[in-house]
Amino acid sequence: MPALPILVVALPTPLRRTFDYLAASSESLQQAPVVPIGARVLVPFGNQQLIGIVVARKSQSDFDPSRIKPIIRTIDHQPLLADDLLQLCQWAADYYHHPLGEVLSAAIPSALRLGDSAEQESEKCWILTAEGISTTLDTLKRSPQQQALMKELQDRYHGADQVYLHKDLLLQGFKNTTLKSLAEKSLIAQQTIRFKPNRELPLLNQPKLTLNSDQTAALEQIQLSQYNSYLLHGTTGSGKTEVYLQAIEQVLSAGKQALVLIPEIGLTPQTLGRFQRRFNRPLTLIHSGLNDNERKQAWLQAAAADSDIIIGTRSAIFTPMKNPGIIILDEEHDLSFKQQDGFRYSARDLATIRAQRLGIPLVMGSATPSLESLLNADRGRYQLLQLPRRAGDAKPPAIELVDLKHQPLLEGMTQTTLDAIRHQLESDAQVLVFINRRGFAPTLLCHDCGWVAKCPHCDARLTVHQNPNHLHCHHCDHQRPLINHCPSCNSRQLNCLGQGTERTESLLQEQFPDTPVIRVDRDSTSRKHAMQNILDEVNTGKPCILVGTQMLAKGHHFPNVTLAVILDADSGLFSTDFRGPERMAQLIVQVAGRAGRESKPGKVLIQTHVGDHPLLQTLLRQGYNAFAKIILQERHLTQLPPYRYMALLRAESKRAENAIELLRLARKLSESTLPSSPDIFYLGPLPAPMERRNQRFRYQL
Repeated sequence: MPALPILVVALPTPLRRTFDYLAASSESLQQAPVVPIGARVLVPFGNQQLIGIVVARKSQSDFDPSRIKPIIRTIDHQPLLADDLLQLCQWAADYYHHPLGEVLSAAIPSALRLGDSAEQESEKCWILTAEGISTTLDTLKRSPQQQALMKELQDRYHGADQVYLHKDLLLQGFKNTTLKSLAEKSLIAQQTIRFKPNRELPLLNQPKLTLNSDQTAALEQIQLSQYNSYLLHGTTGSGKTEVYLQAIEQVLSAGKQALVLIPEIGLTPQTLGRFQRRFNRPLTLIHSGLNDNERKQAWLQAAAADSDIIIGTRSAIFTPMKNPGIIILDEEHDLSFKQQDGFRYSARDLATIRAQRLGIPLVMGSATPSLESLLNADRGRYQLLQLPRRAGDAKPPAIELVDLKHQPLLEGMTQTTLDAIRHQLESDAQVLVFINRRGFAPTLLCHDCGWVAKCPHCDARLTVHQNPNHLHCHHCDHQRPLINHCPSCNSRQLNCLGQGTERTESLLQEQFPDTPVIRVDRDSTSRKHAMQNILDEVNTGKPCILVGTQMLAKGHHFPNVTLAVILDADSGLFSTDFRGPERMAQLIVQVAGRAGRESKPGKVLIQTHVGDHPLLQTLLRQGYNAFAKIILQERHLTQLPPYRYMALLRAESKRAENAIELLRLARKLSESTLPSSPDIFYLGPLPAPMERRNQRFRYQL
């Protein structure tokens, strides 16, 4: 009997190796049908069964043939992961020093990790009835939600075979109850079908906008037939999205797919709406807000080319594409593109590698590019495309500093700031107030004995929340009820120190009782469609005050916001992180960019104790480019990234001495292989910036 083929299988274990199995049925030990590379198999592993990915086949193994076990069964008879994705995952495993099996597991939806079928399922959708096609919107004027939904369906109607996917309508912010109401009026009808795109429709659903000379020059430089990395550096409101849309139009015209990466789920409804209004082509969304089955369906649709445009957050970089044409990465500087736990990776860097290997363009856009990207553009690795002017009639906002020194503060706000807000509201405009801290107050302090509410599991203070009342650790998620007396001295003189979004919201509600105050942070947007509901309210254009964290600073278009207020710009200037000043500048520019985006003039107020700080003055007077040059010079002098590589090895343990000892051994081993020199510098073991987190001590080398 000839020797059975050997399958090399990557399994989701922390072991940095692959495993050999016989390509045979475990019952009969007869050779199984050919298992394709990239397919899933169920295999025995110790006393358990695991699902792995076949990464190679071979005729012989380095192990004793009698010890090699057969697979239990083949799950896929076609490759689940194509060669390009397998190679991308292999590169990521090597570059980020992570087990290949765990990288491959992270690259596929959780339902497929658990062995679900890789077959697309039928989907719930809606069609317009004959009555719905002919009805006038005036008949629904007593129900604005039904009227808005009906307008959307009629605007996108192109014939009797037109279907509207249920999930897409929900993602646009329409509610199940609204759909049900239209169905009860016989204006729409529900169907369940295996969705297939109709590419006979006109490509564009609405005409494209006229580009200005800067946008035209940028678009003409993007070569769609070959790989290049483009850095689209455009000031806020300069029309970067229109450049993306018109580049994608050319890609779709050639019968190819586009992958668009965005930093936050909160941007999804806005981005989806703009793309759906422009294109008559199927779109797929991939992000953590989907349930397991929705994510699997979206992933399989992209793999089958049933979706022409894929929009997603960082994990969408692993989405398969049958006909890849372009990758676009918006707000490329954003930290959200970095996965910070488990398999750690940068979606921006993986996008570069993937586009290079596919031979397609990568377009990275930002008003505040990261220093790494600016240096890559300076060195010719990226091609720099610039949009220095705001699109249309919009002018850059006027920026003013509000000196906090010697000023009486009302919950962290000066009277000057409050007066400016009142003036804008009286002009029927909207105001954005930025404070990058959730909760009511970051500290609960006893006035009599100095006791501070601390997390029992972390070296961190508990944040005071008021809706509902409780103390909350934002690092380990520990929560406890809000107390009304000091556990140390029994005093009732407990003071909330510092400001958070909830406290600022309360102050503004007191100061402006007739104006809606809308809080936008992780707490207020955790429910499904919460962000869409907020955007819908803001987009009515009625006067309101938006209070929020950096979620508000990321690419949102608020046409009626004329004033942006930054309550605390100083923390980044004195951060222990060497990247603190860079991130401070990015936030200031991004928040300022929300003001005055249409014809109304915009204004920005920045509250600060150090208005004469040279970095702050450079940013405000000369702009982000001049600021970035100064920071890059500092980084060059101090030999910090992007001029030098930096690697961090962190050890965690419930006993601090174990973590320290492991890192001492690691340093000793490293120095015996590569001794300290002008090229290699070791520092540590040292405590992490937060030494204890979630009952584990953390040290780093």
